[in-house]
Amino acid sequence: MTSRPLVARYDALLVDLDGTVYAGRNAIPGAKEALDGLPAWFVTNNASRPPSDVAEQLRSLGFAATEESVVTSAQAGAALLSTLVPEGARVLVVGAPALRDEVLSRGMVPVDSFDDGPAAVIQGHDPQTGWAQLAEATLAIRAGAVWVACNIDATLPSERGLLAGNGAMVAALECSTGRSPQVAGKPGAPLLHDAARKAGSARPLVVGDRLDTDIEGGHTVGADTFMVLTGVNTVDDLLRAPDRMQPTFVAPTLAGLRGDAEASRPGPRSAWTATVDGDVLHLASGPAAEPGDAMYAAIAAARRVPEADRVRLELADGAPAPWRAAVG
Repeated sequence: MTSRPLVARYDALLVDLDGTVYAGRNAIPGAKEALDGLPAWFVTNNASRPPSDVAEQLRSLGFAATEESVVTSAQAGAALLSTLVPEGARVLVVGAPALRDEVLSRGMVPVDSFDDGPAAVIQGHDPQTGWAQLAEATLAIRAGAVWVACNIDATLPSERGLLAGNGAMVAALECSTGRSPQVAGKPGAPLLHDAARKAGSARPLVVGDRLDTDIEGGHTVGADTFMVLTGVNTVDDLLRAPDRMQPTFVAPTLAGLRGDAEASRPGPRSAWTATVDGDVLHLASGPAAEPGDAMYAAIAAARRVPEADRVRLELADGAPAPWRAAVG
């Protein structure tokens, strides 16, 4: 007997974009076909564009998306900030016009300079952010301004590779101020709560490629998670990840959403034996072993290792991981 298709267990999919659905201007191969007809809501930590622009890009790549089905960290960041400062408060915006618009829509006043007396700083990804903007934010934060970051992703996937993300800019301000922001995007709860609310979902599945945002964010809100291997993190990262970043399901691509749920759940596989001795992971294959199955057995074995020791876990004899050929 087989279990139900994985996707049938949930009433909404809260799907990440960068590295999960697309990389820069290019769709992830097979992503459109995997999501066709499914209850997908597109949830992005990228605060640089309004939902209408994101939806337009998704439609240009063949996805069925509307402005209402896109939820951004700019929306979540402005909503969070509106609970921390009064209406009409001046807010220093370090980010794109889309973030300024969200601040305005919540009854706050965007400003550009510390000299304008901001009560708060809100920070989201903008390719144009430079030293001048960070300098104004440093002055405001050091003077006691409330600080909200839309997200803290260290990197941003693109068709050229990984680029510096908003988290890298946030880290610069943390260094210059000695403070840390409240975070609206994943792994914080506000963005995912907003998305689930818009979807009317009581049982969402959080879908993404990053352990420290998508997967940890799912844990934050008590939701099951589905990790794909098309973006930032790899199986090798997953073997060493702490429990708060361990996904419920793992699959090479989004196609796994339509498959048997247990096929994507880490656990023993009859053709593979995975054991750990100290900080060494040993893998042995039996007859007709499928390379892709090795990762499920390996992940299950790694999860039995205490978190403090997991970070040093290595494959025996430096052998190449058999799943790399299977997942790319």
